[in-house]
Amino acid sequence: MAHETMINGSVTSPIGFSAGAAACGLKKAGGLDLALLYSERDCTAAAVFTRNQVVAAPVILDRETLAANHSRIRGIVANAGIANACTGEQGLLAARQTQQAAAEHLSCRPEQLFVLSTGVIGVQLPMAKIREGLRLASSDLAGSNGPKAAQAIMTTDTRPKQIAVQVPLAGGQVIIGGIAKGSGMIHPDMATMLAIITTDALIPAGLLQELLVEAIEPTFNCISVDGDTSTNDTVLLLANGASRLSLVDKESLDRFSEVLRQVCSELARMIVLDGEGASKFVEILVSGARTRGEAKAVAATIATSPLVKTALAGNDPNWGRIMMAAGRAGVPFDQNGVGLWAGYPGSSPLSLVIGGTPTDYAEAEAVAIFSRPEINLHLDLGQGSAEATMWTTDLTHEYVSINGDYRT
Repeated sequence: MAHETMINGSVTSPIGFSAGAAACGLKKAGGLDLALLYSERDCTAAAVFTRNQVVAAPVILDRETLAANHSRIRGIVANAGIANACTGEQGLLAARQTQQAAAEHLSCRPEQLFVLSTGVIGVQLPMAKIREGLRLASSDLAGSNGPKAAQAIMTTDTRPKQIAVQVPLAGGQVIIGGIAKGSGMIHPDMATMLAIITTDALIPAGLLQELLVEAIEPTFNCISVDGDTSTNDTVLLLANGASRLSLVDKESLDRFSEVLRQVCSELARMIVLDGEGASKFVEILVSGARTRGEAKAVAATIATSPLVKTALAGNDPNWGRIMMAAGRAGVPFDQNGVGLWAGYPGSSPLSLVIGGTPTDYAEAEAVAIFSRPEINLHLDLGQGSAEATMWTTDLTHEYVSINGDYRT
């Protein structure tokens, strides 16, 4: 079977999907701020939501929608600029009104649509603006408008995030496409982040949910910009079956699963690369753990340590901060069995620590590595064979500036 092919596409690249976008005055800086995604056929649906205990009205509504209808979904409406979180009953009513108004424009039932919001918390949605945006976006529906939808869901993002991949299956080819937004308030579980993924494959809802959950864990749930999980995090996956191709054999199932994970991985990587104020993309591999859970706990603690992140921002190979963070992760290990290496893509890693003590490395070489825009850190705990990877960023003055006046 041929390998998958990356194409120049977006969330509307799969057969039967179209999108529209509009500017309705929700973003402080102006620009596109409302997107519609529509399928000409009913879709099976899968979703993963934030695990934050404070959730936005759209998350509440979408959980209800998915529970009631996972096989006849027709589309998604998403707005940026206002999160519709911590808005009480009025906010939930606004989410339902958005669902209803979008359904009228798309000639479907409200329960066939998901609603997404992202932006400032604690602000009520201006429904007159939302309705006008829906009117404009619904008149703009086209298969070529995936990039406009990707732009419309951005908040502090500096660039849109989109991807499309062709997947060879038994009997033909399907496409998986996606868009995402996220730049700050990024951390598992579910890293403010939204992602919409589509495919024209024919997949029952139960299997679709299993595939999405499997794809989320090593991708969206392994990124961190600032250690804060959002009130609105949502990943939606729609399959409309327009290709009439299903996952009829194990080879097709494995191939589709692999490419779905690739799509999620690329979108997650784009989010980290666009982290608020970030000057570095950092991959943290923790190996030699007893379980993957323990490896991930250590990696996540390192990835979210302000001291580690500020050292990275200053090009400072202060490996003691990495050791400190690993030691407070709540995972028992023998510090005298720990090894630490640093490098960058395409390089041979520099050994910094062996047996819990520093090696005779050249400081200038370490500084050169930590000055790179992409850094690979590898910590081995010497306890077992399990490992986990996290993607993160440094923490710069620009991050403070962006978030210091984000609302005002």
